[in-house]
This record gives sequence, structure tokens and C-alpha cells, in this order.
Amino acid sequence: MIDLVRTLVLDEGGATAVEYGLIAALVSIVGVAAFTSMGSSLDTLYRYISGLMRDAAS
Repeated sequence: MIDLVRTLVLDEGGATAVEYGLIAALVSIVGVAAFTSMGSSLDTLYRYISGLMRDAAS
């Protein structure tokens, strides 16, 4: 029984998978934040251009 516990404590096989999972989660969070920020900026730009075109047409 003690050997089983020792083996489970010393086993690092799943640690790599957990690390890759954490890295993937971090990259996903950064990507979502970047796209959200970029989307807001693009919306502002399109509204500005739309206003310019509307003013030029009148």
C-alpha cells in the first residue's frame, strides 16, 4: 500500500498534460481579450467612416 502511494506521489506523467492545458487556457484568454478589444476598435472605426460617408453624400 505504501509503495502504491509513493508511486502515485512521484509519478509526474500527468503533470505535462496539465501544464499544456494551462498554457492553452492562457493563450485562449489572451486571444479572446485581444479580439474583444480589436472588435470594439473596429466598430468605432466603421461608425466614423459611416458618418463621413453620410456627411459627404448630403
